[in-house]
Amino acid sequence: MAEAAIESAPARPRRPFLSPLNQRRLQNFKANRRGYWSLWIFLFLFVLSLFSELIANDKPIIASYKGEILFPVLVAYPEEKFGGFYAVTDYRDPVIQDEINSNGWMVWPPVRYSYQTVNNAIPEPAPAKPSWLYDKSKRCSQYPKGEADENCTVGNWNWLGTDDQARDVLARVLYGFRISVLFGLILTLGSSLIGVAAGAVQGYFGGWTDLLFQRFIEIWSAIPVLYLLLIVSAILPPGFFILLGLMLLFSWVALVGVVRAEFLRARNFEYVNAARALGVPNLTIMFRHLLPNAMVATLTFLPFLLSGSISTLTSLDYLGFGLPPGSASLGELLKQAQRNLNAPWLGISGFIVISVMLSLLVFIGEATRDAFDPRKTFK
Repeated sequence: MAEAAIESAPARPRRPFLSPLNQRRLQNFKANRRGYWSLWIFLFLFVLSLFSELIANDKPIIASYKGEILFPVLVAYPEEKFGGFYAVTDYRDPVIQDEINSNGWMVWPPVRYSYQTVNNAIPEPAPAKPSWLYDKSKRCSQYPKGEADENCTVGNWNWLGTDDQARDVLARVLYGFRISVLFGLILTLGSSLIGVAAGAVQGYFGGWTDLLFQRFIEIWSAIPVLYLLLIVSAILPPGFFILLGLMLLFSWVALVGVVRAEFLRARNFEYVNAARALGVPNLTIMFRHLLPNAMVATLTFLPFLLSGSISTLTSLDYLGFGLPPGSASLGELLKQAQRNLNAPWLGISGFIVISVMLSLLVFIGEATRDAFDPRKTFK
């Protein structure tokens, strides 16, 4: 009988992955079609840029040489492997290409240029126009065999032209998009962790803790960041992580006020007082009970913080205080456009990429704000 009762007992319903509140928020986010599709477009472009080495590179993706399968895009093979003398193989060298093709084959990326590859076969002095604006004879004029040269192919086209150092603009835009988004994401994540922790401590404890923290933040945010960048760039060599660490020192302040206000509002709620009366530790109350409520305003602010981080990196690169010279930088591309007004493709390419990227992030931020709007969530 007991076994029959156990077997006849109804199965326990599975807990849904999202709570009813978050399901309504997700529906509100999807209802904003502009923000919803902007998220998918941005994710597609970002994931695509993560595989930049497979899309734009001056090395073959895979090659076969004397029966051996090679992966030049992943492994730096010395040139002596192909009968040369240099430590690094230049796969664009016609001698190396003939040697590999006579003893195997190569599969190239769609664009045969990396962000720092110099194209020595452009038909006119750099910056050169996009290849599709030339006729075939002009486009192939600098190749040894002219129009019959096997390297005068679509893979060697400069679809967006070249910059003033004969580097492919399309490859630099692709790599520059990736480094801009990665910089913004890392900076936003680091700023969020520090800003949320600082705001939570201020808002929860209040009193002298809040007062001293606020005075410190006022003094800290008054430091001129640009002057500090000038000083640091004069002492240390420019680098991705140096710039990231320097920007992180000041960017976390933007989130403190939002989180602090939420904790100040909720710290005397009845469930918080009840948790204190039961002896629950302050750290548990802060990050298990109060933080989920404070994260509503924080998550709404994050897409705008990300777009601001990308804009800051672009501005610093334009001024010459950002990434090291030669890096794939959208700001450096705009600087070249300002120096070469006779090459409008530089400014047009940089402007379109930056404006599309920031517009997508703003649309995503608007949709996130609608999703967490209590007037829409609880109606």
